[in-house]
Formats: sequence, structure tokens, C-alpha cells
Amino acid sequence: MPDIDIDFADRNKILDILPHIPASIRENNIVKKHNTGVYFQEIPYDPFTDTANIDYKEAEDRGYFKIDFLNVSVYKDIRNEEHLNDLMNREPLWELLEQRDFVDLLFHLNGHSSILAQTKPKTVEQLAAVLAMIRPAKRYLVGETWDRILSEVWQRPNNDEYYFKKSHSIAYAVLIVVQMNLLCESISYEFS
Repeated sequence: MPDIDIDFADRNKILDILPHIPASIRENNIVKKHNTGVYFQEIPYDPFTDTANIDYKEAEDRGYFKIDFLNVSVYKDIRNEEHLNDLMNREPLWELLEQRDFVDLLFHLNGHSSILAQTKPKTVEQLAAVLAMIRPAKRYLVGETWDRILSEVWQRPNNDEYYFKKSHSIAYAVLIVVQMNLLCESISYEFS
């Protein structure tokens, strides 16, 4: 089953106008609303909570298709599509990833400055690999050569440890490049 995540500056703006049923998740035998998952198809739901009454994992086994709508605040500072394309295509100052104060401002990377200082990524693919290495299944690659990292990081683990798929890692790496360039843009405006 495909795993689809869609990022929004404010997911509620779209969910307020699209009919949907929020997914549910079972934790410690308690069913609660899933943080991001929604269904755009008929699925049994609890009319009192307005959430699916089947846990999202069981729902997937039954053929229901969940889509994750994610709030990503970085998009609030994007002026338009041209601005976004410019930020995505502009080479960032990769050296900033060796500065803890800067890294702590970044989406998904805050708190992981030691890994970035050690690996020193210089491409989107290397940055994506770092995002994967932050997860438990690939943590063992921290400190290895880029050749070894890139040959193993996208292999599916043999156990149930949490890992990042390449598609998610690349998408988030590009978003981090956008955020890095936004931060540099805002700093240059402050000094001009």
C-alpha cells in the first residue's frame, strides 16, 4: 500500500472544506484520533468522536487508504511558487550544517547537530541519508564513510525498527534546503 504524505502550511484550511474521516490509532488499548491521517472514502466511524473506529493499521489490511496531511510551518514563509522554486534550486551554504545554533532551527534536524558535524553533508542525497541515519534502524551508519552510508542507508531493515524511506528522506532534505535558504534570505534582509 502506498504511503502518501501531503505537506501544508495549515492543513486545517483544506480539511475544513474537504469531506473526510480522521483516522484512528490504538495505543495501549486506547483508540484515539491519528495526528495526521485522514480517509476520503467511506469507512466505519464513531459518530461521537467523528473518527474511524478501525485502527489505521487494521484499516490498511482491510483495503482502506489513509493519507497523511501534515502541517509544515516552513511553507508559511513562501511567497509564491516562483519563490519556492528559487529556494529549492539555490545551493545552500552546506557549512552551516556544522553550526549547532543553525541546525537547531531546522525542521527534523534540530537536536542532531553532532551527526551533521560528523558527516558534513554537501548534497541533497547526503542530507537525505543523514535524515535516515537519525532513525534507529540506520543509526549504526553514523561515523561510516559516505560510500558505505549510501550503499546501505536505503536498504529496508530486517526487523521492525523505525526507518525513513528514501522518498520521504529526499523530500524532507529538499524542504530543509528551502528552510536553510529562507533563513539565509531573512538574515541578508536584516543586514541590508
